[in-house]
Amino acid sequence: MAQPIGATAAALVGVLVALVLSGCAVLSQPTAPTSGTTPSAAAPAVSEEPVATEASGLRPDLPAAENLAFFDSVNAAVVAANDSAGGREFIDALTAAGFDRSAMQVTADRTTVDLQAGSVQFSVLMGDGCLVGQYGPASGGYHGAVRPALGTGGCLVGRTRPIDW
Repeated sequence: MAQPIGATAAALVGVLVALVLSGCAVLSQPTAPTSGTTPSAAAPAVSEEPVATEASGLRPDLPAAENLAFFDSVNAAVVAANDSAGGREFIDALTAAGFDRSAMQVTADRTTVDLQAGSVQFSVLMGDGCLVGQYGPASGGYHGAVRPALGTGGCLVGRTRPIDW
């Protein structure tokens, strides 16, 4: 008898999790010393590409995930300066911080029946990834994330407003 699709999917997820965890265990194992020397202390891990932080600023040559800390720091400063900030304030601050305005999207601050939106979403497309921010009372404050770009070449689903100011 054939297994239900849900059971097959669950089994596949279990296998993938096991593979990922076993890969992490292999990567975390210390390597054996070479040429008869013994290490005095573990060498710190060195990243090939530096991660953008608030101090280092925007790194447009790096993927979206590597710029999330800076994206979040810019948006946190907007919220700190104006706890009722809307889409324009976030877009202006991100532009001033060096993000590409032409790669941004933002949702409306007002609903179609002219009520204050419960939250506003804004994004920056960086390569094949998106930095996505959301802010407002309906979302419990500010949240930032990295998401894959959509097949449409944008980051946000649904209607967005033109950034024409």
